[in-house]
Amino acid sequence: MVLAADRTANDPIASKTGVACKAIAPVAGTPMIIRVLNALEASGMVQAIVICGPPKHVLSDCPELEKRIESGRVTWIPNLDSPSRSADSALARIDPAAPILLTTADHALLTPSIVQHFLSQSRMAGADATVGVVKHEDVMAAFPGTKRTVIRLRDGGFCGCNLYAFLNHRGRGLVSFWQRAEDLRKRPWLLIGQVFGPLLVLFYILGLLSIDRGLSAVSAKTGIKVRPVFLPYPQAGVDVDKVEDLRLAESVLNGVIPVTRE
Repeated sequence: MVLAADRTANDPIASKTGVACKAIAPVAGTPMIIRVLNALEASGMVQAIVICGPPKHVLSDCPELEKRIESGRVTWIPNLDSPSRSADSALARIDPAAPILLTTADHALLTPSIVQHFLSQSRMAGADATVGVVKHEDVMAAFPGTKRTVIRLRDGGFCGCNLYAFLNHRGRGLVSFWQRAEDLRKRPWLLIGQVFGPLLVLFYILGLLSIDRGLSAVSAKTGIKVRPVFLPYPQAGVDVDKVEDLRLAESVLNGVIPVTRE
């Protein structure tokens, strides 16, 4: 499942590249959603692809995407007014027994190797759902000076990778939790406080909250066993939200910045 609609109006990447929706913005000459679809297909671990968005009137602006939809290679459904609601809508159309990989169209540096690593580790995690993370120090070592959203915990700083696996029916329930958390993703202390209470806020502020303890709290609150999957690919922590991200992604794809890209 690929979320492919703009989060807000006047997206900076869409504006910069002159397209109607960020998902079809060219990154090193290729629409970023096509890069994501290519990585998913080449991984050999994805049986079917559903995309939520871009809006229907935008599809004709990306002939390659339109061609894949018309051929049945990709299933398109309209996006709703938030990523979590779009995900929930897509899940309702997919066999309840099927495990789901969720990612986003702005994951322009996604590779088959990243997908394979994440899904292989997710299968072995003994969880209902998994979330991909990369160490902030690895991202900074690969891309000095880049600015990323960081969750700072006792065991280090972590960046999200826009990779989630819902491995069974229980795991899909994480989307309901996501709907509560969505607006607070840039303010983790407020998220922790509203969802889990003041004690965990104190642990977070004092630097005592570990990633395992945080996800254990999610599991206790939701009844869903959630585990992290640590990725050894720093580019997995880069999504294309800002013009600076676009420049960084193109530098990687053009070989100016060497990282593992297979």
